[in-house]
Amino acid sequence: MTVLLREAIGDRLRHARTNQQRTLREVSRSARVSLGYLSEVERGRKEASSELLAAICDALELPLSELLYHVASDIGALTSVESVVPDPVEAADGRREPAPRAGVEGGRLVPAVVGENLADLRIQPVLTHRIDTTLKTTRAGAVFAA
Repeated sequence: MTVLLREAIGDRLRHARTNQQRTLREVSRSARVSLGYLSEVERGRKEASSELLAAICDALELPLSELLYHVASDIGALTSVESVVPDPVEAADGRREPAPRAGVEGGRLVPAVVGENLADLRIQPVLTHRIDTTLKTTRAGAVFAA
């Protein structure tokens, strides 16, 4: 699952705009960007220049550094999920089986969307279900999230 930078930026810009309950037309006028081009940027179809991103962020009253921080977090979460889930291995009889996991059994990491509202949405790896683990001699349940 590869996420392009332009797609992640577009998603964050759209979330910021819709959270403010603003239309594409309002933001495009304020940023002095054509409505069609802003729409393409939000859909991840066009790569926005740094000047254009700065203008859109100004129109949304969203610091560019905050946008880039959230985009980096989103991409980092997806990248860490891909690096944690190992590729399947071929068994002796030719079947493909999941690779053994070191230290954690019973669940697998998957991308999940978390957040209270549209501006806080982020993709974060979570386990598909609860894992039982033994701590010393006591049995305890634990949920792992990266």
